[in-house]
Amino acid sequence: MPPIISIVGESKSGKTTLIEKLILELKSRGYRVATIKHSVHGLGFDKAGKDSWRHIQAGSAATAIVSPDQIVLIKTVSEEPDLNEVARLFGEDHDIILAEGFKQSRAPKLEVHRKAAGVPLSHVNNLIAIATDEPLETGVRQFSLNDITRLADLLESGFIKSK
Repeated sequence: MPPIISIVGESKSGKTTLIEKLILELKSRGYRVATIKHSVHGLGFDKAGKDSWRHIQAGSAATAIVSPDQIVLIKTVSEEPDLNEVARLFGEDHDIILAEGFKQSRAPKLEVHRKAAGVPLSHVNNLIAIATDEPLETGVRQFSLNDITRLADLLESGFIKSK
């Protein structure tokens, strides 16, 4: 399975923006990147009355919607799956998986912190670095929010090339 790095931080801290920039940088280096987004809210893209919704309502444990350029998998679960379980669905076709959220997972984490959000997250296990807009007094490596090249270097040397 490809290495997984979880991007964590407070709401509106810039997690999605940082992930977008990391995807572009890593792709420019020739890597295949996949992403997983954690949502505390239910998903709403499988609309009532649509065929896939009807399949699930009829009792199918999973259904896939396939078009010429996309696949969407819908699978009912009795409890929220572990990050690694979700990542296994991707198979081995990627060099790295960037997950947004999943603060409680065991995956290595990169925190996105903004001064306006207050103090950094506390009790984050396996924190490898913080991307921030202010200097912090911590023993964890720090990067500017805009230093995408060095953040990608960290992911490349510490996770992608070491697998």
